[in-house]
Amino acid sequence: MALDNLRTLEVSPLWIIPFILLLLFIAIAPFIHRHWWEKNYPIVSFSLGLLVLLYYLFNHNASRMGHTALEYFSFISLLASLFVVTGGFLIHLKTTATPLVNTLFLLFGAIIANIIGTTGASILLIRPYLRINKPRLKDYHVIFFIFLVSNIGGVLTPIGDPPLFLGYLRGVPFFWVIKNLWSNWILGVGLTLLVFLGFEISTYLGVREKSEPNRHEAEKARLEIKGRKNAFFLLLILIAVFIVTPWREIIMLSVAAIAYLSADKKILQENEFNFTPIKEVAILFAGIFATMTPALDWLELNSSKIGLHTPGHYYWATGSLSSVLDNAPTYLNFLSAALGLKQASVAELLERYPIFVKAISAGAVFFGAMTYIGNGPNFMIKSIAEHSGAKCPSFFGYIIKYSLPILFPIFTIIWCLFYRTG
Repeated sequence: MALDNLRTLEVSPLWIIPFILLLLFIAIAPFIHRHWWEKNYPIVSFSLGLLVLLYYLFNHNASRMGHTALEYFSFISLLASLFVVTGGFLIHLKTTATPLVNTLFLLFGAIIANIIGTTGASILLIRPYLRINKPRLKDYHVIFFIFLVSNIGGVLTPIGDPPLFLGYLRGVPFFWVIKNLWSNWILGVGLTLLVFLGFEISTYLGVREKSEPNRHEAEKARLEIKGRKNAFFLLLILIAVFIVTPWREIIMLSVAAIAYLSADKKILQENEFNFTPIKEVAILFAGIFATMTPALDWLELNSSKIGLHTPGHYYWATGSLSSVLDNAPTYLNFLSAALGLKQASVAELLERYPIFVKAISAGAVFFGAMTYIGNGPNFMIKSIAEHSGAKCPSFFGYIIKYSLPILFPIFTIIWCLFYRTG
């Protein structure tokens, strides 16, 4: 998925406008006229994407857009296969969703995100998480799940998040990440969980009198897992991640097809499984991948001209753009910029200036939580939650109500402690 063997051509900043328009539609249209958006979002996404696609194919850089198409195919193959396979799991956590239970649940999700990836952990755990919280489900339950399981938690291994996997393919050793970013993980996850616990305690105490937990029921708390054969299918998908394209995608989609055809229909029914969430994600991200290509090309060619000199600069720049662009190519572009800045190879950069790679890695992974489109699982979790009856904030509501007042201060603390100097 790296861009090493492609020639990037200069592109006018005007071609970034379709990407901005698509982001505005995603942010504003559901708020202004939800029913119109639900009916017409495919037209909007495909129209804006097609505009950029035709320009690249016939007038600019056809090979670049071909590579973008392959990246999209890899992206949606992973999401779709994980969506289908985890849909065949039925996890019943029979317990009362107390603040402590929910906090431990999210901590567990943040840990296993490094083993099965943020996408795998998100899709596997969101349904049981929604089920145990159904009696008092609030929008913040979904948002903090996205913060911790879909993003921040996956910063410890190359499997955890796509940017780190691309770094691994570029020469960053597998265990370098956990050795250098464990303190970032502890602080990021710890502070976010602390804020979540504050939300939980205040709302839990408010509803406790109306729905007093059944003490007898709490004593019988247990975990029940059905569809365990899907663990084998999940393992195959994770192994396929390390295989070259197109065999990677062929294996993933084949495994997904076998898993779906052999799934227990009762489990699918209990999970309220349908293809609507993955269809919505596939359509919107088709437009996003196409329209963001000029933005990424411009960034790659001009990143050295925008005054990036310190680790802090790279942390904020990588993070800010990872909030609205795909964080994987954003990571690669800023890694390339850092290599150019220091006139070093990846090995030399890791040995002499490791803080730059740390800053780029943390920025790419953490800031993916800032918006619904910052990381692939975010929009998927929103869609699954809404189809399960949960109410999620709008695009701007997510940012204004949650990510800016909660994540921005936490990420600023991380910057102060780790990347302010160096």
